[in-house]
Amino acid sequence: MAIQTVDRTARQIVLTVQEYSLFAWRAWTNLFRPPVYWADFLLQADIIGVGSLPIVILAGFFTGGVLALQSATTLAVFGATAVTGQFVSLTMIRELGAVLTGIMVSGRNASSMASELGSMVVTEQIDAMRALGVDPMRKLVTPRLFATITMLLFLTVVADTFGILGGAAVTVFLNHQNGTQYLHMAYLHLHYADIAQGLVKPLFFGYIIASIGCFYGMRTTGGTEGVGRSTIAAVVNSAVLIIFVDFLITRILLSVLPYGS
Repeated sequence: MAIQTVDRTARQIVLTVQEYSLFAWRAWTNLFRPPVYWADFLLQADIIGVGSLPIVILAGFFTGGVLALQSATTLAVFGATAVTGQFVSLTMIRELGAVLTGIMVSGRNASSMASELGSMVVTEQIDAMRALGVDPMRKLVTPRLFATITMLLFLTVVADTFGILGGAAVTVFLNHQNGTQYLHMAYLHLHYADIAQGLVKPLFFGYIIASIGCFYGMRTTGGTEGVGRSTIAAVVNSAVLIIFVDFLITRILLSVLPYGS
């Protein structure tokens, strides 16, 4: 009995990975073929980008503040509090800005995509679109994918900026250090490789968020309970995959663009 359960679970995982891979590939190829629904793209860009802006700003600002607090405490032991700005800027731009933004947008928008598309599936709106000759992948999935990739890049830049500003606020008002020195160190030690790492990752994270959210939404079954299950699966799997892919991308980029290049 236990062997049958393990076998059934393994088969289900393999089948899900296969279905997702085919779904993600089809969604990717649709980005480069007409028709392009620009009105839907702009609507989703507003929902994903502008709608996520407040939480990204707050998360970035307070994350930078926490980094400044923690790093200043540790660096004070070695008499190196002057490099607080360097530590905060490199950490935010190379790593935390992209990952934090990806997870925040995943919790907000992957769940939204899964619930919206799942509701359309269970109410047979998707079938009605197919009956009218409209491809749901092009109409519903591709605009969300394109908008998420595009807007997550800009949101990451916003998170990095406010993270550095949050670190500056803590440095000046709580740690009572020189703000000019903080900003100078934050800028002085940034290199091309640091910025490249920070801007490459959101492209992959945006693709993951949109493709997984739409995938679980489009395969929803079981009525309203199925919509809830799809929403939970989309958020959990996208967050886990973001962290896993972040590790892979970091390993690759460190070999291609070593630190200080």
